[in-house]
Amino acid sequence: MSSRADLLRSRGLRVTRPRLAVLDVLAEGGHLEVDEITRRVRERLDSVSTQAVYDVLGALSRAGLSRRIEPAGSPARYEARVDDNHHHVVCRGCGEIADIDCTVGSAPCLDPDTAHGFQIDEAEVTFWGRCPSCQARRSADN
Repeated sequence: MSSRADLLRSRGLRVTRPRLAVLDVLAEGGHLEVDEITRRVRERLDSVSTQAVYDVLGALSRAGLSRRIEPAGSPARYEARVDDNHHHVVCRGCGEIADIDCTVGSAPCLDPDTAHGFQIDEAEVTFWGRCPSCQARRSADN
């Protein structure tokens, strides 16, 4: 019995080949668009529809096994790193995304002046800038 299968079962999900394949792809790391996840899943399975991958990603996200992020102006991306309230930095030049650990202390890292009665448990922060490669290209262009 695989640990990924046990993980799915522990979250009340049926074990299916597409779910296992998507978990394997996400475990490779990165912040992947659905098209890239689908391409990699198809390398592992004979065939799988894009809609099936969307369905799997939705189920995994709801179960807390993947995280969906949506940087402004970008399609949704998915990652396996969950349950640690990390943040992201996005390159304005090429769109590369990197993880940034919690900025201050423990979750939710930031405390709003007023919570309007909400019990805050997470802060989602996106930092924007230029990655080293885009900085170098920009310097070379000047």
